Amino acid sequence: MQKKPHIILINAGDTQTIYQSLSQQFSAIEPPSLAALFATYLRNNACSVQIIDAPAENLSPTKVAESIAKASMPTLIVLVVYGFQPSASTQNMPAAGAIVSAIKNLSRDYKIMMTGTHPAALPLQTMQEEETDFVCDREGPQTILQTAQALMKKTPCFNTIKSLWYRQDKEIIGNEAEKLLDDLDAAMPHGAWDLLPMDRYRAHNWHCFENIEERQPYVSLHTSLGCPYKCSFCCINAPFGKSSYRLWSPELVVKDIDRLVKDYGIKNIKFVDEMFVLNRSHVLGICELLIKRGYDLNIWAYARVDTVKDEFLEQLKSAGFRWLALGIESGSKHVREGVEKGRFGSEEILQRVKKIQEAGINVIGNYIFGLPDDSYESMQETLDLAIEANCEFANFYSAMAYPGSKLYVQAKSKNWQLPMSWIGYSQHSYECTPLPTEYLTSAEVLAFRDKAFVSYFSNPRYLNFIKRKFGENVKAHLEKMCSVELPRKLLLKERVA
Repeated sequence: MQKKPHIILINAGDTQTIYQSLSQQFSAIEPPSLAALFATYLRNNACSVQIIDAPAENLSPTKVAESIAKASMPTLIVLVVYGFQPSASTQNMPAAGAIVSAIKNLSRDYKIMMTGTHPAALPLQTMQEEETDFVCDREGPQTILQTAQALMKKTPCFNTIKSLWYRQDKEIIGNEAEKLLDDLDAAMPHGAWDLLPMDRYRAHNWHCFENIEERQPYVSLHTSLGCPYKCSFCCINAPFGKSSYRLWSPELVVKDIDRLVKDYGIKNIKFVDEMFVLNRSHVLGICELLIKRGYDLNIWAYARVDTVKDEFLEQLKSAGFRWLALGIESGSKHVREGVEKGRFGSEEILQRVKKIQEAGINVIGNYIFGLPDDSYESMQETLDLAIEANCEFANFYSAMAYPGSKLYVQAKSKNWQLPMSWIGYSQHSYECTPLPTEYLTSAEVLAFRDKAFVSYFSNPRYLNFIKRKFGENVKAHLEKMCSVELPRKLLLKERVA
């Protein structure tokens, strides 16, 4: 009987470096949902699979390597370098690269692949910079499987494996792209949750404002892959090679939730899709099935101002959707149009936020400072809009030209300043280096963002709203969060200068 390929999938990350002091209490600890899906695909194709979740288990690169050394020799080790919000893959590259090096230091015989948004966006550069044997420049599962199968042969041949980058002597070779999976239900019907330390995961603090002490257990899962929109600052479609949008059926999604509720007591759920509230039959299909179950769920999902239809709201609320995250991005219509982010105006944004809140659903507003057309005046418009909207929570980001985005291509072609290291793409890191704009330096953008964060979360109108809605303990929690200072190398340099 032929031996099964043994594949180890590794989720890499360093929450302390990425979030600094916020990692201790305020940030989420997220399950690697794509690695869990890949594991199911591989299992369904006669592979034995193991997942090592380094951040959840608090494993250093050396500890990851040691745990691999204790196991039987794997056929293939795969670093699954995805982020837990659409543009957060690149910030995980330093940890992923360190794990690859630690494994290779133990033995050069280990065969290692890197897959995910960042490697897919920059496959050649990743091969050049890292000690990895392979890179996958597309979705992942098929290429992982075929590479493992090839390695099982006496004389492996890689030239027919699509989307694979590999070394032949001293030359780096990239094969033609693999097609995307066309039937997600059949290929990856659910996550391999049994391979993960499910007791380790923790929801975002704001996700649990209604029960701030009950952030565990928690899971994030996909109901779709890709996004049909083309916002220039987003790199979500890098592993897919194009704007795409594929769905799992509502029946399969809810069947997976059934398993999570029954086996792991899950209540807190994040739908990690880049855009959940979009397809009518998909959204309402999932809602109807969840309403029939009568679970007491606390779900959040991404939406756009122009996709949250009135007809969705009652069903979403009844199904257990407690939060919707809106990509508002900028208070300036001119700036939004410059990054292909919709044609809606500030009044429409405010009306939509109010409508969602009136339906009994909390809103988290996502805002970006430092988009290419931003000035101090337009960034102040964004902050003013955020304060006026008074969402239950807000994320303030600095604009980044993430590899795989149109903005990255534009930045490279125009020689705009980019971070000196991959961790510099992390929004909360010490090394964080945003894009400069036509009018502002990187340091000016970052300084504005950090001051805007404090301004929003110390605003008496906002804090009184939170106290009335969620209680004094949540207000105190936010005041503690707001007191956490994030040291920034860029701003320290400015002060010294």
